[in-house]
Amino acid sequence: MDKNDQPAGEARHRVAENLRRLRKERGLSQEAMAELADFHRTYVSQLERCITNISLDGLERLAHALNVDVLDLLARLEAATDTADQQRQ
Repeated sequence: MDKNDQPAGEARHRVAENLRRLRKERGLSQEAMAELADFHRTYVSQLERCITNISLDGLERLAHALNVDVLDLLARLEAATDTADQQRQ
């Protein structure tokens, strides 16, 4: 199996789901998110669909654009949802 054919790992799925959730919570389109993080819109789309991997520097750019800690992008999906629910209350 070619390394590009391997399924996405858990960390990549966490980033994808957390990125999508945080972006939508802030009312941002993929294009607006990309502009804030200085990425191309298609790159944000690929990240949210687990098609591509992101570097640590890229994670920092996303976190800065979303005004969150890098760890929020890597949080367990259940924990991220619980935290978001608590913040709304």
